[in-house]
Amino acid sequence: MEYCLYYHPDIKKEDLPKIPNNIRDRIKRAIEKRLLKEPLKYGEPLKRSLQGYRKLRVGDYRVIYKMEKKNIIILKIGHRKEVYDKVHMRIKV
Repeated sequence: MEYCLYYHPDIKKEDLPKIPNNIRDRIKRAIEKRLLKEPLKYGEPLKRSLQGYRKLRVGDYRVIYKMEKKNIIILKIGHRKEVYDKVHMRIKV
C-alpha cells in the first residue's frame, strides 16, 4: 500500500534546525524506509491526550504523526524530552 506524506509547516522552520545533521539524516531514512512502507507496524500508538496519534522512534528523537486513510501527517519531530509537550501546541489539545 502506498502512503502520501505531509509535514506540518512548522517542521522545516522550527523542528529541523534544532536537530543535528547526522540525526536528521537518520530520521529521514527512518521515515522513508519504515514509516512510508508500514506506518502501523513501526509506529506506536500514543495514549491519553494524544490518543489517535502515533510515534516513530529514532534513537532519542520522536516523529509524531497521524494517519488519515492513506495519508501520513507528520506534526512534530523532536527530542523525546520535549516533543510530547510541544506537539500539543500544534494540535491544540
